[in-house]
Amino acid sequence: MPNESLEGRRDEPAGAVALAAVESVCLSAAVATPSGEATRLWAWLVLLFAGVVWGLSFSLARMAVEGGGDPLGITLWQAGLGAVFLLAVTTGRRKTISFRGNLLVLYVICALLGTAVPGVLFYHAAAHVPAGVLAITVTLVPILTVFLALLLGVERLAVFRLLGVLCGLLAVVLLVAPEGSLPDASAVFWVLVACLASVCYAAENMVIALRMPDRASPFMVACGMHLMATAILAPVVFAADSFVVLAWPWGQVEWAILGLGAGNALAYSLFIYLVNRAGPVFASQVAYVVTLSGVFWGMAIFGEEHSPWVWLSLAVMLGGLAMVTPRRRVPLPGEA
Repeated sequence: MPNESLEGRRDEPAGAVALAAVESVCLSAAVATPSGEATRLWAWLVLLFAGVVWGLSFSLARMAVEGGGDPLGITLWQAGLGAVFLLAVTTGRRKTISFRGNLLVLYVICALLGTAVPGVLFYHAAAHVPAGVLAITVTLVPILTVFLALLLGVERLAVFRLLGVLCGLLAVVLLVAPEGSLPDASAVFWVLVACLASVCYAAENMVIALRMPDRASPFMVACGMHLMATAILAPVVFAADSFVVLAWPWGQVEWAILGLGAGNALAYSLFIYLVNRAGPVFASQVAYVVTLSGVFWGMAIFGEEHSPWVWLSLAVMLGGLAMVTPRRRVPLPGEA
């Protein structure tokens, strides 16, 4: 029974490892392992749960900034709560986090590209862009990662994946170009800001694919990244007087921030669990659930209504995602 992870794929071509990193670092999932061997049904339930939790984060981001939370302060809380959660899980598993030279550099780079910079960009955009549109832009991450892999020569040129990249670009054009695509024409700029956050996430994936030491696990990198992001953001937030005080009794901002920190950490852990148990190819399908649930969470919570252009953009983006996702299927635990 295959049990693929990034560590087990070091002998594969760099492009394959890069694509595995897309699938294992973009998203995430829960750490509690069921007794006995995971079943096929369990794997699907974990995938669906992780995707729905991650999809809710777009609406929570909008709630936090609309309630008056500062993007810098929200990003610090998200990183800090994620670090606490991941450290607790690490301690419970009797594991340690290594901070030796090359890993420390990796944590810093990932903290900047995977949390600090895109987090601030994303939360700024959340104040101006519907949650459903934010969910669509994040689907760019695996598509852009493949584009960077092609650009850097670590992925062989394949027509199907190139078409997937072009679909991603077309989907963005469908979001920002047609008149009436977005509720407010001024939101076009902020959609592009959200896309820039996706560029940061894609760059982080490439760094992990090319620079992660052989013995480093994705979970260790996730924990180290959150710790370094907290350390980097804290002095900046306090210097800019952007700290968000969680006042009692808790209101919209406080609950949204708690949901963002706990939800993203839970999703991060869950996805890594799926990668190790069911393989990165299966786990990468969570991207579809994240995007679709993000759109529908926005409709349920905020009553968002989208133009036909936005729905067409969603369809094109999901089509592009299908084209860049590796075709080789990894059997689930319990399958022959």
